[in-house]
Amino acid sequence: MRDEAGIFRVMLRMSIHPGMEREFEDTWHRVGHAITEHPANIRQWLSREDGDDNAYFVVSDWVDEPGFREFERSAQHLEHRTKLHPFRASASMVTMQVVFEMTGQATTAEPVRP
Repeated sequence: MRDEAGIFRVMLRMSIHPGMEREFEDTWHRVGHAITEHPANIRQWLSREDGDDNAYFVVSDWVDEPGFREFERSAQHLEHRTKLHPFRASASMVTMQVVFEMTGQATTAEPVRP
């Protein structure tokens, strides 16, 4: 397993215009390769907030901050952002350094079958 310490994590919270949730999800999935194909990207997730169908979080892990900033200034990012922007009512972003990762039992346990 990869040592997670030092990973640069970005979390973007977006409010999506009501009624556009499904189209936003489909578009995000279709254009997500713009991020995952960048050599500094490790992984990313799209999650919807429980209890608020219009609130989404995009979390992405990067090798380091300079790699993320390189992507942020790239033509690929501009294209990706252009396709998702029509869905966004608002957005905010935080960045962080992963300090530790602790893997839970469910990742190594045999699946429970009824």
